[in-house]
Amino acid sequence: MGQGGGAERRKYHRIGTDQVISFSEVDQTDQLAVSKNLSTGGISFEAVGVEINLGEVLRVTFNVGDHTVVATGRAVWVTDTDPITQEVGVEFHEIDPEAVRLLEEVVEPALEPVGLF
Repeated sequence: MGQGGGAERRKYHRIGTDQVISFSEVDQTDQLAVSKNLSTGGISFEAVGVEINLGEVLRVTFNVGDHTVVATGRAVWVTDTDPITQEVGVEFHEIDPEAVRLLEEVVEPALEPVGLF
């Protein structure tokens, strides 16, 4: 038998988000997208009207609280959701350690059980 059903297979815990972010290939003009979820290891977002290829190196800019974070990473999955929309998962390769700390502060509390007495 395999591992327990429904066990979390992801390397990092994620939190849902729906903020407007910007992204681009490194050294290209930024484009807008809407984030889907965020972790200390990466971000997923929905992009309309652009084509992103698996393995592309992207720069993403997003907010964590009042702080703007700029990170670079590689598109590790890309899914066409309709003819003009893609969902993209980016694994961070370069991110400021302070930004990782801010992300940890946001992600960790979201993992705590609420109201279990």
